[in-house]
Amino acid sequence: MAPRKKPTAIGVKAPIPGFIEPALSTSIDKVPAGERWIHEIKFDGYRVQVHLANEAIKVFTRRGHDWTKRFKKIADDAWHISAGSAIIDGDVVVPAADGTTDFSVLQNELKGKSTKIVMVAFDLLYLNGFDLRKLPLIERKAHLRKLIANSAIQLSDSLETEGVDVLKHACSIGLEGIVSKVRDSRYNSGRGNDWIKKHARSEKR
Repeated sequence: MAPRKKPTAIGVKAPIPGFIEPALSTSIDKVPAGERWIHEIKFDGYRVQVHLANEAIKVFTRRGHDWTKRFKKIADDAWHISAGSAIIDGDVVVPAADGTTDFSVLQNELKGKSTKIVMVAFDLLYLNGFDLRKLPLIERKAHLRKLIANSAIQLSDSLETEGVDVLKHACSIGLEGIVSKVRDSRYNSGRGNDWIKKHARSEKR
């Protein structure tokens, strides 16, 4: 009888950390080209980090403030994720019927108990006892896709096409812009060159 295969390790076994300083994108003048890069739509939203541990859920702002009560709907949506522990990076947005997002609309929504806000997730930093930050981005996103598949949290899809075409599309329908990311990059806190952004409005000038 053949020996049982050990499950593939996904990251580094580690206790769940506290708030992780987010990775930030750097503004650039020209969208990068080539297979090294993947491209995502840039949303006009509020950066958040969702922590799930032992059925307790917290939603942190970009600077690490606990806004779980203000983002109650996001916490409720995350409760339906099937994981013992997880840390998800993403944006909270209020999507319009045409797919665009407006930060001023989001700010108004946060004054009350919003039912319109949605989390668009784009990275997974920790899952079930394993730190995933050293995994290639494309692998982290694959795990993220499976994790949130049956929840109200949406995935920020990676577009496998040339960045200039993605930007043209974003401009044509009034989106915020695009974020280009090195497909095999680690998750590095702070501002760096593995994630770069191009605003659609700068193309219209």
